[in-house]
Amino acid sequence: MPQPVEVHSLLSEFDVFLFKSGRHYKLYEKFGSHELLVNGVKGVYFAVWAPNAQTVSVVGNFNGWNPHSHQLHVRWDSSGIWEGFIPGIENGEVYKYHIHSNTGEHLEKSDPFALHTEIPPKTASIVATTWFGWNDSEWMYNRREYNALDRPMSVYEMHLGSWMRDPKDPERFLTYEEIAARLIPYIQETGFTHVEFMPIMEHPYYPSWGYQITGYFAASSRFGGPQDLMKLIELLHESHIGVILDWVPSHFPGDAHGLYKFDGTHLFEHADPKKGFHPDWQSYIFNYGRNEVKSFLISNAFFWLDRYHIDGLRVDAVASMLYLDYSRKAGEWDPNELGGNENLEAVAFLKEFNEAVSKYYPSVQTIAEESTSWSGVSRATFQGGLGFGMKWMMGWMHDTLAYFKEDPINRTYHHDKMTFATVYGFTENFMLPLSHDEVVYGKQSLIYKMPGDEWQKFANLRSLYLYMFTFIGTKLLFMGAEFGQTSEWNVNQSLDWHLLQYKPHKSMKQFVSKLNEVYKTYPALYEKAFSPEGFFWIELADREQSIFAYCRRGHDLENDLVVILNLTPVVRHNFKLGVPHAGQWELVLNSDDAEFNGSAVPVKKVISTENISWMGQDQSITVDLPPLSGLIFKRKLGK
Repeated sequence: MPQPVEVHSLLSEFDVFLFKSGRHYKLYEKFGSHELLVNGVKGVYFAVWAPNAQTVSVVGNFNGWNPHSHQLHVRWDSSGIWEGFIPGIENGEVYKYHIHSNTGEHLEKSDPFALHTEIPPKTASIVATTWFGWNDSEWMYNRREYNALDRPMSVYEMHLGSWMRDPKDPERFLTYEEIAARLIPYIQETGFTHVEFMPIMEHPYYPSWGYQITGYFAASSRFGGPQDLMKLIELLHESHIGVILDWVPSHFPGDAHGLYKFDGTHLFEHADPKKGFHPDWQSYIFNYGRNEVKSFLISNAFFWLDRYHIDGLRVDAVASMLYLDYSRKAGEWDPNELGGNENLEAVAFLKEFNEAVSKYYPSVQTIAEESTSWSGVSRATFQGGLGFGMKWMMGWMHDTLAYFKEDPINRTYHHDKMTFATVYGFTENFMLPLSHDEVVYGKQSLIYKMPGDEWQKFANLRSLYLYMFTFIGTKLLFMGAEFGQTSEWNVNQSLDWHLLQYKPHKSMKQFVSKLNEVYKTYPALYEKAFSPEGFFWIELADREQSIFAYCRRGHDLENDLVVILNLTPVVRHNFKLGVPHAGQWELVLNSDDAEFNGSAVPVKKVISTENISWMGQDQSITVDLPPLSGLIFKRKLGK
């Protein structure tokens, strides 16, 4: 027998107007399931968008999954929104929507706005709340400073399910609470300023790494409930560690319970397969030209910034959104109305997304994973850009890894790979990524990309990291790289933490910790990270010896740093190096030091300049360069 579903609404006419115009950025306050008290009766209000449905009902354990029992009411305003209040149920109730479509199909769908879900492989939604008594006001108040473009940003990218497993039961995921207890002291020890979580929204297929999302508003129940994740983020903030979240507005999977053909029609995805199907990932592409979809996606971004206090969104696969011909052959795509290959609807969406975040959450950073030469990704929209705060520097990553893979004897022929990045390096606000994508699918771990015997591999990797942390831009390192993980990343198991009992790996971790300390200590490394005023080459043409030298500069010229790299296994004695100031230059960091398992070739700690112009500089110093090493010098000030 049909049961009472009261006519009740959280949606005003203005809400519906904003939703239909693509301008409602907090739909999560209205759609989905919400425990309420209506006329003194406790129950749950439901609202779902299904404009091409004949009927929509709520099914669950409470009604024996009977699709005829609790049918929602369609609104009178032609919005396609179904809603209603079901008394007698509460938070914790398991449910789905049963949709009888205009095409005659009977579908069972998870709630697109569900705040919690069953643990996969189960797929039902769970009525939940995201109320939490936050205690991170100090961080939130000062976040603009921590996230500013002239502050250090060193990001530790991680996947929650494979960073660390239960040591007693390697098959068991740690909970959000258990992760917090282990992660926070580890980040404090290694010195990263931010962590970046690969997608933690609910995803049915675990090996997708989180990038095939069905529950856009639900933190993965594999690790606990919403408040458990909030507590993890709060504890990170209390420890002055920022949190960046991978966000995936580019595509979604075709699981039967998910967004695909939600009401029997192409509702969230573009109906034209040339625009709506992604051939690489066998997934479906959002219809960015549909206003209701824009409201859904921007509301989702706001949800994580609002309810979870996320400090930054790294937007996945931006290039796939921007180009109609992305990964498509001739005949598999149609030009836009101007005859080009740009997806104009996606471009407009990304601009609106960034403008909205900038307006309502000005202390939050948005970061684009964008691998092409699209102009102005990290420029303001009023300047013709897409409006992101930063962009991953994929060209730098590919060139740098290609260079370091070469045997040192061959590096003379690849010298330009290390210098080319500065040709375009200030056209965007770049983040230097050594990410998860570089240590999977046969690409080898970073340590095994390095040539030579074990000592040379670690020496090369230390030099690479020193170069990365002293070069332009901000920094990102994938988990395990900080201690020289030897195996490729495997989403189904923990990192190889046992390696830290061995000196080379323990020393590598100590070195990365020291790099982070140096990076955060010296303003020359971050105050002008995106400006040509903050960097200049001292030596970029010594390809015969594979030596590079450059200066990093902040607001105060007195605090210039000079970096020199010797990327061969040969000691270069009495090497004359040009420096920009007279006086004494003090060694800040030597990647070849014994404490980092280096060869400990003696290098003077303080060197006085000679009044000899060299390498285009007015002064010079003479220094011994250890093999496969990087040195950082600062001008010694004071008496």
